[in-house]
Amino acid sequence: MKNDAEIRIIGLMSGTSLDGVDIASCGFCKVDGRWKLTLYGGTTIPYDSEILAQLKVSHNLGARDLAILNVRYGEYLGRLVKSYVEKTGFKPDYVASHGYTVFHEPQNGMTLQIGSGAHISAQCGLPVVCDFRTADVALGGNGAPLVPIGDELLFGQYSGCLNIGGFANISYSDSGIRKAFDICPANIVLNGLARRIGLEFDANGDIARRGNPDNALLEKLNNLAYYRRNPPKSLGREFVDAEVLPLFGDKSVETLMATYTIHVSQQISDVVSHLPKGDVLVTGGGAYNVYLIDLKYI
Repeated sequence: MKNDAEIRIIGLMSGTSLDGVDIASCGFCKVDGRWKLTLYGGTTIPYDSEILAQLKVSHNLGARDLAILNVRYGEYLGRLVKSYVEKTGFKPDYVASHGYTVFHEPQNGMTLQIGSGAHISAQCGLPVVCDFRTADVALGGNGAPLVPIGDELLFGQYSGCLNIGGFANISYSDSGIRKAFDICPANIVLNGLARRIGLEFDANGDIARRGNPDNALLEKLNNLAYYRRNPPKSLGREFVDAEVLPLFGDKSVETLMATYTIHVSQQISDVVSHLPKGDVLVTGGGAYNVYLIDLKYI
């Protein structure tokens, strides 16, 4: 590719926290041998009630219903892309779609993201690149091949890149090798707690801030075996359902919010404290959780 040739891409992402569909219009080109990113625009589109309800239970669907949802979700994403292009006038060369993760079990050689690329393309009339994770898992990886290299090429000036989404994850360079792994479940748990009281999320962490943490629960959370494993490692909804939620019992939402937010902060702090000195880039919905960021542990 020539140095001045730009590839224009619309990127689609939906995290396990189900905040909505993130759409970004980007340009990539090489300048003096280094990749340069231009962000032309972006937005987050909240899910309509019908597709949100289906995604919430997708991990419990039978094979036929899940296959149908894969098609319907792809069509839904395709319509969002078409509308975005019409509104913004941005003309992409490709659409890159991560899909919504239903299952993630790299230890079993399996990961599943739905949102049929063929149906996205059929709706928006553009070439679609998708299914980013399966090949990495098949080769023995943990299914996150793009973020670490993207962080290094585009944000290499930071000592680490921390994303606080459904799961908190980190990438950083160590002796010339880019390393990345999931730290702990984050918004997938916090948003789930918020939904118990009719909210989609805990704005600014206000509910957690006024709650009284349960120190016994906090100790149990911090002692989960996953945190003692060495990277590379990754997490999925399965871990939350099997290891985290059973510890909650019948405690109040405020207590659980307060306790779990401190847990996330402490786990992140433990990882970040071992990074080389320098600024850490913080992204994801959790970056807007004022209480989480204000906690002394980070």
